[in-house]
Amino acid sequence: MLIPKGTSRGELEIKKSRFLYEAHPVSCREDVISLVSAAREKHPQANHVVHAFVLGHGGDIFGMSDDREPRNTAGRPALEVLKGSGITNTAVLVIRYFGGTKLGTGGLVKAYGDAAREALKNLPTEPLVVRISFFLTTPYPLYEQVRLVLLAHRANILEEQFTTEITMSGLIPEDEKEPLSRTLLELSSGNIILCAAPEESI
Repeated sequence: MLIPKGTSRGELEIKKSRFLYEAHPVSCREDVISLVSAAREKHPQANHVVHAFVLGHGGDIFGMSDDREPRNTAGRPALEVLKGSGITNTAVLVIRYFGGTKLGTGGLVKAYGDAAREALKNLPTEPLVVRISFFLTTPYPLYEQVRLVLLAHRANILEEQFTTEITMSGLIPEDEKEPLSRTLLELSSGNIILCAAPEESI
C-alpha cells in the first residue's frame, strides 16, 4: 500500500461544469469532515462538494458522499477509483460548479471518476510503513550506543525517562523489530530486552 506525502489539486471542465478536485492525506474520519467543511467554506457557491476516502493499513475503512448528486453517480465512482489505486489514508474531494448542461447519470459517473483519477495521478506518494510501539530499559553506560542503534533502525524515540536506569519508548517499523532486538541483545550481552506492543501508528 501507498500513502500520500502531499496534496494535489486541479480542475476539469465538462460541458461548462467545473469540477475542482483535491486529494489530501488523512488519518481518521474527523480529518475528512474537516476537509469537507473547509471546502464548503471556500466554495460557498458550489453546487456539490463530493468526497470519498480510504483509511487503514489494508485500505479497508472507507466512505463517500454524493452530496445531492443522484445516488451512486459521484462519491461512488470516486471511491472506486480510490480503492483501486492502492493508496490509503487519502481523501478525494470534487467540488462541482454546475454549468447549466445536465450530464446524465453516465456522464456524472465518468466526470467524477475522471476527476478522482486526475487527483490521484498528481498525488505524491510513498510506501506505507507499519509501525509498532517499543519499550526498553538501558543502563547509563550503554545509553548513547543504544540511542544510535535505535536511530539506525529507523526508530522514532518519543520518550526517555532517567531514573536508576534509562527507559526509552517510541515507534519502530514493524520489519525492524527482530533485527533491532538481536542487535540490542548482542550489544548488552543479553541484558536489554526490546518489548514491542501491537500496531499503534503508521
